Amino acid sequence: MTALFRRIKPAQNFRITKHQIAKFLNIPASLIVKVESWLYVIFVHRLDKGGQFISYRQMEQWKNAIACHLQKCSTNQQLHSLWNAIKYDQTKHRKQYADSILPFLKTIWEKCLLIE
Repeated sequence: MTALFRRIKPAQNFRITKHQIAKFLNIPASLIVKVESWLYVIFVHRLDKGGQFISYRQMEQWKNAIACHLQKCSTNQQLHSLWNAIKYDQTKHRKQYADSILPFLKTIWEKCLLIE
């Protein structure tokens, strides 16, 4: 588990619905029997495939939670520390990040730097 993951605590803080999972998987919500939020992943019980794991990092809430943390930083030192944690997490878990997430977060990070 990375420092960023410990900071975000997705299993405790994310409320992920069947409809969000269905949209992410591009399937009808009726195919989802149950969604379980485990410590490191989401486990989806599906009628058509059995079980499927989804990383929290792939969900929209992950991107939004990081953006929120960036905006709450009160010093440049905190911003740089968080940005380094983001880059490390993205490098370590590259397959779990969409290509659009890092540019989106970098834009927010740069705007937060300009404010100070």
